[in-house]
Amino acid sequence: MGHRGSKSARFDTGELPQGRFSVSEEAPPQYSSRQGRRSTARDGPADSEVSVDMETNVPDQSQEHRDSRQEGRRPSIYNTIDAVPNLDFYANSTAAGRQRRSRPSLEILRKSCDDSESGSNAEDSGMGSLSVILEQENGDTGRNGQGKSKEPVRFGWITGVMVRCMLNIWGVILFLRLSWITSQAGIILTWVIIFMSVLVTSITALSVSAISTNGKVKSGGAYFMISRTLGPELGGPIGMVFSFANALACALNTVGFSETVRDLLIEYNAVIVDPVNDVRIIGVITVTVLLLISLAGMEWEAKAQILFFLVLMVSFSNYIAGTIVPATKEKQALGFFSYRSEIFLENLFPDWRGPEGSFFQMFAIFFPSAIGILAGANISGDLKDPESAIPKGTLMAIFWTTFSYLVISATVGACVVRDASGNLNDTLPINSTEFCEGLDCSLGWNFTSCAQTQSCQFGLSNNFQVLSMVSGFGPLITAGIFSATLSSALAFLVSAPKVFQCLCKDNIYPYIGFFGKGYGKNNEPLRAYILTYFIAIAFILIAELNVIAPLISNFFLCSYALINFSCFHASITNSPGWRPSFRYYSRWTALFGAVISVVLMFLLTWWAALITFSIILFLLGYVTYKKPAVNWGSSVQASAYSMALSYSVSLAGVEDHVKNFRPQCLVLTGPPNLRPALVDFVGTFTKNISLMICGDILMDNESAVSQQNTDSLVKWLNQRKVRSFYTPFQGDSLREGARHLLQASGLGKLKPNTLVMGFKTNWQECDPHSLEDYVNTIYDTFDSNYGVGILRMMDGLDISDELQSEENQAFEADEAVDVEEDNNSDGDSDNENKVDIASDQTRTTFQSKQGKKTIDVYWISDDGGLTLLVPYLLTRRRRWRKSKVRVFIVGDHQTVEQDRKEMVTLLRQFRLDVHDVIVMTDTERSPLSKNMRRFEETVTPFMLNDEQRSAGTSSQRMQDCPWTVSNKTMDALRSKSERKVRLNEIIRRNSKHAALILVSLPVPQSDCPSALYMAWLNTLTCGLHCPVLLIRGNQQNVLTFYCQ
Repeated sequence: MGHRGSKSARFDTGELPQGRFSVSEEAPPQYSSRQGRRSTARDGPADSEVSVDMETNVPDQSQEHRDSRQEGRRPSIYNTIDAVPNLDFYANSTAAGRQRRSRPSLEILRKSCDDSESGSNAEDSGMGSLSVILEQENGDTGRNGQGKSKEPVRFGWITGVMVRCMLNIWGVILFLRLSWITSQAGIILTWVIIFMSVLVTSITALSVSAISTNGKVKSGGAYFMISRTLGPELGGPIGMVFSFANALACALNTVGFSETVRDLLIEYNAVIVDPVNDVRIIGVITVTVLLLISLAGMEWEAKAQILFFLVLMVSFSNYIAGTIVPATKEKQALGFFSYRSEIFLENLFPDWRGPEGSFFQMFAIFFPSAIGILAGANISGDLKDPESAIPKGTLMAIFWTTFSYLVISATVGACVVRDASGNLNDTLPINSTEFCEGLDCSLGWNFTSCAQTQSCQFGLSNNFQVLSMVSGFGPLITAGIFSATLSSALAFLVSAPKVFQCLCKDNIYPYIGFFGKGYGKNNEPLRAYILTYFIAIAFILIAELNVIAPLISNFFLCSYALINFSCFHASITNSPGWRPSFRYYSRWTALFGAVISVVLMFLLTWWAALITFSIILFLLGYVTYKKPAVNWGSSVQASAYSMALSYSVSLAGVEDHVKNFRPQCLVLTGPPNLRPALVDFVGTFTKNISLMICGDILMDNESAVSQQNTDSLVKWLNQRKVRSFYTPFQGDSLREGARHLLQASGLGKLKPNTLVMGFKTNWQECDPHSLEDYVNTIYDTFDSNYGVGILRMMDGLDISDELQSEENQAFEADEAVDVEEDNNSDGDSDNENKVDIASDQTRTTFQSKQGKKTIDVYWISDDGGLTLLVPYLLTRRRRWRKSKVRVFIVGDHQTVEQDRKEMVTLLRQFRLDVHDVIVMTDTERSPLSKNMRRFEETVTPFMLNDEQRSAGTSSQRMQDCPWTVSNKTMDALRSKSERKVRLNEIIRRNSKHAALILVSLPVPQSDCPSALYMAWLNTLTCGLHCPVLLIRGNQQNVLTFYCQ
């Protein structure tokens, strides 16, 4: 906790109740915990306090000892305020009606602890009191404990995960398509299809188990796991796609149920309209009933799922019994002959038929029957212990459903032939001479005619209701179909809104927050239920099972790919936060699961895969552009840290080369929001190119920056799109702070090589010690072999006065337009009468397009090329791209052309795009007397007066006040002063309309008084209406025209 936050929570130790300590020979001292006034703790404010007493003669020691351990109020053995480890200190939230505790801050331990202990010892020899901060949850203040809210419904791993997943996996494909897939692919390839599907889902289940046991899982299912692992960029898109896929799966199972009901209606000649429209009508009615069950609450939904599960168990038992019972003549006519080895051998191998007769088409149709593994994870918010329930329930569900698929495909393939006419007259008499070919001939039946014309109505290849025909009692299979389809449809209808609600609450996408509102004790997303209902209806109206299934397969495969990749990515980052309690997973199996899922997407339906990835990329691009303000500790952050650390260490072993030189700047901005122009200027030529550190030197002992304020300043930089670090440093002076920052800031090769600071505009009025401190900072930087840049603007750089004026609401309302016109500021006032650092985005001249103005470079001294490199980097930016660079150099009248030609040649070899080179031949001319007089007037306040000179203490005075200037020094350096005044005259004449002026910064001798040096800098830059940068490299080459 930062200093500012902890100050508000500081304890008044004088009011702490004192503890008691007594020693008894019969028993050791017992620790007990009790509230001094329970009515106060219950009805009083949230920041009530707890006292912990130590005594032996307690009426019910065991009870109070147990209460003490439950409340976590035992003190540490170090002192009475320090708390022992407790789970509540690490919880983000607590149950409704409970108080949340936080451990004492370091400030409390450092400051309040001593007072508390001294006060305690003054009264008795007890250990004192344990003080624990109690924070009421929102809305709990003043609650009297009588109005307890109902506890939400929570499920265990069997009913909440295993049964739900099994019901979701046993869907429409099991009863209506598995037998048909077996006829097409044969038993062997059907098992291959089953194992391929189970391989993908099992690997995904292992990844889900690892992710779900790496911390407390809330509602949101797959979206919550992916988003909290990979971040909102990938979590947001998959949340949208996964919610939509669940809605489609609801439609798929509803259509399967509707087809079964339609077939029954056709069998009894009770067609409503026609076969297609009957499916639509029945589907709409069915999904409406399921919606009403969902709206009734999770309790009713869970009871319905248990009922469906029992019906399915009876249905499976009925089917197994039917395969054992000998076949009647009627069933034989339909293709069922009970267990026959020749039928089993015949159905072992594939028999592809029709346009859908291919392995991957069969896989695409079957795979949706394995996608229900996330049904338990999708309601993770409704589970008692998600971390334990999800792994156990999901893996057990996969095992039992896989076993059932294998058994059913093998048994139906051993009992039923592929083609049958259903005609009892197609029996084959003994010694018959009729033409007959195929397996049915050896079984006493002749289905040759319908098989050759492909007009058979029954058999594995033609009848989707084979399981009903094989079973001992057909209506029970129909009931099983109803249970499987309705339970899956109901589970998907519940999962889609739950996932979508979590996505809506995260505010990643606009305009969907309306659907995130929850109702009731279980926080049911009723609005999301209605949205899912309409999406399901839209796809139910398609009324084609084989059209919907491939779309769902792609959406779920994409979800599985990202879940597996999340597990892989979290594993390889080596983040200390990745500590799943589920150990039976591998990063490489997770990667394999992700790759195979993507491969299967394109092998199944390539156009659906392209559509899926297009949607994902679009949603990913939106989230990446918007950058939602969330921080979930994702593996992407851990990976970024790991890569940055690895590259930084690798870079440390690489020797510097002039071709790779970058101006890495330490910018003395103070709080960056107070000098936005300085931040914008340096950020313009360092963004995505080199290092920038905003240094804030705190010279007041009470001005320690809290973490909250630091975060706000970093947020301000990010909102301004400035790539910079912010580093506060506490020092006694500017000089000390800058020296330490230059030495300590950075990492390896990523260290500053240039110091950039603002011009001290109040140097004449400020305390002379402050002036000396400022100039010595420049001197120390030169002595440390760093480059220096000093930016001066006509109106100054510090805008703290403007920010204070913006707090006046009346001023902001009446004169906002004038302020923007006069000061180029678009900072918004805070509506709550307090400065919001992140929103103070004042506009500066460096954020505007510069047009075709010039950048004038007065390259007076060769500093290695930094003076030329900075304008080159500026012109690479969009706002400065049209600006023309002009270079001014010093020369003689006799050699003007030669000097210009040599400079042009040098600039061409440097490959710098310079518009013009101008040779200044009049720099040695004497300056105007009025300008020289103005310069002398700026130095006069710092000159030694007559009394000081006559007293003979000038040398001592110079030592005590090094900023003072003697006449001797002034005369010795007069020629230098005149040249600087003359240079200013030339700059003002030639650069009236420049966008930016860069002038070589003079390097003073060590004995140059600070006041005189500041007068030189002031003279060089005075009278200029555009920004001026005084810049000097460290005299080492930063430009080269060689290739190596």
